[in-house]
Amino acid sequence: MCKHDTRVAGITPNRTVTIRSAREEDAPAYRDLRLEALRDHPEAFSSDYAANLAKPMTFWTERLRSNSTDSAVMIYFAIHDQQLIGMCGITRTNSPKIQHSANIVGMYIRPDWRGFRIAERLVTACVDWARTRDVKIVKLAVVTTNTRAIRCYARCGFQVYGIEPQALCYDSVFYDELLMARTM
Repeated sequence: MCKHDTRVAGITPNRTVTIRSAREEDAPAYRDLRLEALRDHPEAFSSDYAANLAKPMTFWTERLRSNSTDSAVMIYFAIHDQQLIGMCGITRTNSPKIQHSANIVGMYIRPDWRGFRIAERLVTACVDWARTRDVKIVKLAVVTTNTRAIRCYARCGFQVYGIEPQALCYDSVFYDELLMARTM
């Protein structure tokens, strides 16, 4: 990729992408994006498409209602032209013994928007959120077959610290997950 390629900055030709925290009114679009991710990439998520499809809109609204600056969960969206094109979340428990760590979850970028470093911008937003909460380490898990995501996370400073064998099973196929972490 050329040094001056606009994709590096998260901007595609004639398409500006904004990263922002989720809002309650995003619930219908969030539901659609999440269901798309679960349907099209079932091997990459522990959540199940059919189970999530059956959830009422109140479930999705409630998930975003808890998305606030003082919450233990934050979801970020990548937006173009008021359309959600990507998402990523970060979670942290309030347990005193492990509140120094947080986990990146639910990363997904719509296919037409991959390759423009949008995922890196979403991860950066999550890491910045963690940093403001004095988190010392951010962790994630990614299926070993998702080489693009692994490269993205490595560019964001994450390193492999282990492998969880047979972490997911979809359609009678087992998938291992790389466990990755970034210290702050």
